[in-house]
Order: sequence, then C-alpha cells, then structure tokens
Amino acid sequence: MIRVGIIGFGFMGRMHYRCWKSMKNARVAALCDANRQACHDTGRSHGNIAGAEGEVDLSSVTVYADPDEMLAREKLDAVSITVPTHLHAALTVKALEQGVHVLCEKPMALSPADGQWMIEAAEKSGKALQIGHCIRFWPEYSKAKEIVDGGAYGRVLTASFQRYSATAYSKKGSWFADEEKSGGMVFDLHIHDTDFVQHLFGMPAAVCSHAALTPGGGISHIFTRYQYPGGPLVTAEGGWAMTPSYGFEMKFLILMEKAVLSFSSGSSPTLKLYPAEGEVSAPRIEAGDGYSRQIEYFVKTVRGETVPIVTTPKQALNSLCIAEAERDSARKGNCINVN
Repeated sequence: MIRVGIIGFGFMGRMHYRCWKSMKNARVAALCDANRQACHDTGRSHGNIAGAEGEVDLSSVTVYADPDEMLAREKLDAVSITVPTHLHAALTVKALEQGVHVLCEKPMALSPADGQWMIEAAEKSGKALQIGHCIRFWPEYSKAKEIVDGGAYGRVLTASFQRYSATAYSKKGSWFADEEKSGGMVFDLHIHDTDFVQHLFGMPAAVCSHAALTPGGGISHIFTRYQYPGGPLVTAEGGWAMTPSYGFEMKFLILMEKAVLSFSSGSSPTLKLYPAEGEVSAPRIEAGDGYSRQIEYFVKTVRGETVPIVTTPKQALNSLCIAEAERDSARKGNCINVN
C-alpha cells in the first residue's frame, strides 16, 4: 500500500485527493496546507471544474500546516505537490531529498533553471518525479496521439488547439493573478496545449506569438504558431479572460491527409473522426479523465511496473522552455528560437 501525502489543499489538491482515494493500492495518510482552514472547509467547492467539489472526509487523515513537519513525521512513499507554482521547485527538491516520490502539478517551475534543479534532485535521489501535464492522459487527447502516430490517415498537415477560461474573473486577487507566483496565463493555462504540441510533434524550431495584454502588462490571451520546418502548420490559442457565463472550453482540430479529427469539451464533449472515405465516427476512448489517469500512471511508476513513456521530467522542462519563448515572443514582437 502506497502511503501518500498531499501538500496544498485548494482546488487541485482536492482533485488529487479525489483521484488518490479511488486508487486501490494507495492511501492518503496526510494533508498539508499553510491555511488550516483549507483543510477544515471540507464541504466548500474550490474550483469551476467538476471533480473537486463536494464533501471531503478527512477523519482518517493527519492534517499539517508545515510540510517539513509532515515529511519528518510521516513515513510517506509519495506526495502530490499542489501548491502555488512559485513553491513547486523547493518543495519538490525537499521531498525528493527525503526519499519520497513526487507528483508535482504543472508547470514544473517558473524558470528552466528551477526545473533543471528538480530533475537533478530526482536523479540524485533515485525517486520518481512526474509533472502533472494531465492533457497527455486526457482520453480524447490520448486517442488523438494514438491516431496521429498510427499513420493510417497520413501525415498531419495542420493542427490547431484552443483553451479558454474565466480565471481572470474567478481568481481575481488570488496568487493566480500574480505572474511572479503563477507564471501568468501562459504558464498556468496555455502550457497545457504547448505541452501537447510537443507531445505530438516534438520540439519546434521557433515560436511566433501575439498577445493581448492586461493594463499591468500581463498576458491575458495568446496566439502562437509553432515552427516545424517542412510542416505541419501548428497553432495554439489560449486565454483566461473569458466571461464567467462562457466558463471553460478546450478543443482541437487536426487535419491529416486522409481525415480530420476534432474535439470540443462543450456541453456534449465528443471526439469525431471525419475520414476522406467512409462514415464519420466517434473513436472509442478510455474511461476516466486526465487527472485520474495521470495518477494511475504515477502509481505504476512508483510500484516499479513497466509503463509506456507518456511523460518525462525532461519533456516537462522542454514545455517550460517553449512557454518561456512564447511569452518572450509576444512581448518582443518577434519570433524566438527554441533550440
């Protein structure tokens, strides 16, 4: 039985708690949040995405306010780190040095230097480090990767990805709004698609980004073209200034030589395949969501099971580097080489 601790008990900490509780070979032994009220406020919703709402029973869980105390007192096998982004690197390194496997939320850090520090700590400790790029595990996106890699419909000609949220409204005044703590919209929201672009096509040669800026100079909306010499044409758009009534949406459109693949998370989310010949179909996808499936993968890694490579710390670092280049491109008004 894997003994698990969760550091940070806001929306994402509750999401991880829900996923860990569903694992048959794992048990949440401890929680830690600097705000003790976050752990006592067990019936309040902490986000606008389904899965982290509802009553939480913590009667069998030891609650801490200090991560150092939790790591010292509890004999943990693994931790989920779901704190604000600027705290990711130090807490990850600390847990790894204590001999604990780490699942750290995305983005891995606010700078490539901190990301490299985390990787080196994992290598030195011999423990697993996984960054929570859950879109790689999201059933519709995972199926898209399978279809593209399978090659039955030829090479990809164009691919576009979109991700919109109302975070600027729902998290106004919180740490999300402070780019020095969250990395801003590019690192917190848009990086999901940046990472999936890398997952599908590898590292781009360069990025060309355009952005809408907030009065304070932050980026509220971005549009990026990822340069792949010889193709495909790949773009991604993201923004978190949508109105609350619009809410959240993620979608993609992938044009291959012999088919079009599309997905939208709207009211009736459906992955659709439109072949050049034959009937339109809805490819069969795996059950669950990206949050639960990434934790299943992490559990197998911790248990030493053989798993296909879906994500690595190096790839998470690469996504951080691409996102940083996108942010620089948008602000400087020119294309930025990634390699």
